[in-house]
Parts: sequence; C-alpha cells; structure tokens
Amino acid sequence: MRIVRSLDHLVLTVRDIEVSREFYNRVLGMEPLQFGDGRHAVRFGEQKINLHAHGDEIVPNAAVATPGSADLCFLLNIPLPAMMRHLEANGVDIIDGPVPRTGACGPIVSLYFRDPDGNLIEVSRATD
Repeated sequence: MRIVRSLDHLVLTVRDIEVSREFYNRVLGMEPLQFGDGRHAVRFGEQKINLHAHGDEIVPNAAVATPGSADLCFLLNIPLPAMMRHLEANGVDIIDGPVPRTGACGPIVSLYFRDPDGNLIEVSRATD
C-alpha cells in the first residue's frame, strides 16, 4: 500500500532568512515566497523549502532545529557541466563530484556543495 504521494515541503532552520532566500534563488533558481504572517520559503516545481530563523522557529518544529544539519539532493533540469559553470560563476565551491550515486529511481551523477549555513547540497542528473 502506497500511503504517501509526494513531498510538499521541508523546513530548513537557517541563520539568516534573506541570505538563504538569495542563495537558493541565485544558485538553484528557486522562487522566493512570502506567505502567512511573514513566513518565508523558496519554491521549485511542486515543492517548497520553508525557512525558519534559528531561535525563532515556527512551532511545532524539529526536536533539534539546527542550521547546517541538512543533506539534500535536487534533480537538475540542466546538464551537469552547465551546472558546474553556473556554480563557479556564482562563487560556489564544489566539494565533490561529479560522482556516480544511486537516486530514488536509479543511477544519477552528482555534484556536492554547501549552502550559507553549511547544509550539504547535492545536485544530480539521471544517467541512462
């Protein structure tokens, strides 16, 4: 029985919401959003990442809401070499890759870098 259909959103606890919004927009092309009572997020496809300021998290929240504790993987619309050039042009250091990995639906090739809070960001392309 498949109970869960898809991921709607996840939450990142960040040191500076504006810095994170700008980074995810500039580096990953995610759309900055503001909703509710001044809450913030970035959206991509049919998902979003809600951004909570460390020390001012929305309740209820993770038991240990800490900036830099996430490890996220995003599938790319662009080829990996283009992403590598984009990261370099935006001053983002690649810390690993391209390397083969196994994604949710099969083989992928990934690059790794960190966001401003130190979260590990993996960007990938499916391989044939």
